[in-house]
Amino acid sequence: MSLINTIKQIAKAQFKDLVLMRRHLHQHPELSFQEFHTSEYVCSVLDKHAIPYTKGIVKTGIIAIIEGKNPQTKTILLRADLDALPIEEKNEVNYKSKNTGVMHACGHDVHTASVLGTAIILNQLKNELEGTVKIMFQPGEEVLPGGSSLMIKEGVLQNPKVDIAIAQHVFPSMEVGKVGFREGMYMASTDELHITITGKGGHAAMAGEYNNPLVVAAYIITEIEKQFPFVIDTEGVARNIHNNIPTVIAFGKIEGKGATNVIPESVYLAGTFRTMDEVWRKEVKEKITKIIQNISVQYNTKAEINILDGYPFLINHTETTAFCKQAAIEYLGQENVEDLPLRMTAEDFAYITQQVPSCFYRLGTGNKSKGITSGVHTSTFDIDENALEIASGLMAWMVLKKS
Repeated sequence: MSLINTIKQIAKAQFKDLVLMRRHLHQHPELSFQEFHTSEYVCSVLDKHAIPYTKGIVKTGIIAIIEGKNPQTKTILLRADLDALPIEEKNEVNYKSKNTGVMHACGHDVHTASVLGTAIILNQLKNELEGTVKIMFQPGEEVLPGGSSLMIKEGVLQNPKVDIAIAQHVFPSMEVGKVGFREGMYMASTDELHITITGKGGHAAMAGEYNNPLVVAAYIITEIEKQFPFVIDTEGVARNIHNNIPTVIAFGKIEGKGATNVIPESVYLAGTFRTMDEVWRKEVKEKITKIIQNISVQYNTKAEINILDGYPFLINHTETTAFCKQAAIEYLGQENVEDLPLRMTAEDFAYITQQVPSCFYRLGTGNKSKGITSGVHTSTFDIDENALEIASGLMAWMVLKKS
């Protein structure tokens, strides 16, 4: 039997176990950097299959190691994320979240279960493996500073030194059975904009006695929009008119605790800035700061500006991604492998792609015929669980073929 068919056979045989793993994780979601039960459960699965690991990295992170025939030749890193989101689940399924207000609405239960499945396959086929596989189960993908960055600081890319990194992400708008790839720039950097404008409050009828910060906030938003004009390209990506760099600056929150006849003393603005060029990223943040300061001074208000640096842009290494894509074609067939457009969403695996040749690809998890169509970060997100068998086997094939 060929190696690829052996992998498929093992993936098929463990499918029911993978479903149970995923459902257990789904029922017991935990928020970022609080994944204590999740971490213990992952360790119990690794123990059952005699896969060595180190736990307690950034409290809940785990690194498992599988060594092949010549472990010094190459090290391939696989990444899974452990955390869930503060969302109340509305699905009526027997594996519904038991933790009120917390849900695996971004598919990290799927990532963890499928990577565990990959680990089990690779552990069974160690004689076919040349180098070393390092498996990273990370906390806190959903919140800054990102568990990936913290595990890098703890040495996850060293001892042994990682040569290649691979990760996947659920993709509900893609039908189960398919996967998607994009070489080069794929996902955006993400920075948070937090601005407080302080003026002078008062009775709305007494126009000469207050300095309305809401007006200043409105000027700030419109001036930023004016200074950074964009067009939507054929892929649906916003690009700055002047330099064609993908750029999104958007405010999603404005809070001024006044009333119809009450002018608040201060107004709070929250927004996001996303792009795909580090020089431009720095330049825009400096320009945004100057715009806010200048308008605030002009209207005799005080501006408190806090721009939180988020994840860097995610770049898929050309040769590594081309290799993984070809492996997927061999495993699933040409018709089930798609090319992906740019995305302005962000992912903390980007920290790894900035340091190691990497491939971050999408796993189809939707099924329109079954009504499984809800997007990630929604209260009704779910997957066609057949994706678990595909995910575990495909990643194992990528590793064995690359090693």
